[in-house]
Amino acid sequence: MDAKPVVVGVDGGPDSLKALAWAADYASTVGAPVIAIAAVETPAVVGPYAMAGWVDPEVLEDRARTMLADSVRDTLGDEAQVEQTVIRGHPAEAIVTASQDARLVVVGSRGWGGFRGLLMGSVSQHVVSHAHSPVVVLPRHSEDA
Repeated sequence: MDAKPVVVGVDGGPDSLKALAWAADYASTVGAPVIAIAAVETPAVVGPYAMAGWVDPEVLEDRARTMLADSVRDTLGDEAQVEQTVIRGHPAEAIVTASQDARLVVVGSRGWGGFRGLLMGSVSQHVVSHAHSPVVVLPRHSEDA
């Protein structure tokens, strides 16, 4: 059994849920633990209108924890053995940092943001370029686009 975990980035979108399922399946075949990561990026807001759109970072983290727990439960079931981690910061950097101790990193090709039709989103591109471990990027099937 390899103690190094399989790390998977989860944002609640369909590609990340596919990545979560794939990561759990792979981890079970190699006897590795799974760490699901959600990142909360708190926007820097300055100026007189800053308070108008401001959301407490604690609220954002709570929402991310709920999304992550729901994603794991809905994708893998109630009995899934997955460590769930919410990190403050940019999603790509959070995943790259976690890759330092990982056996493998798994991400979906596209997240919630960005432009339709791109092969990979900015997070998956950054992770592929900077990860300290092998990376699997699950493709979006044409019928999902």
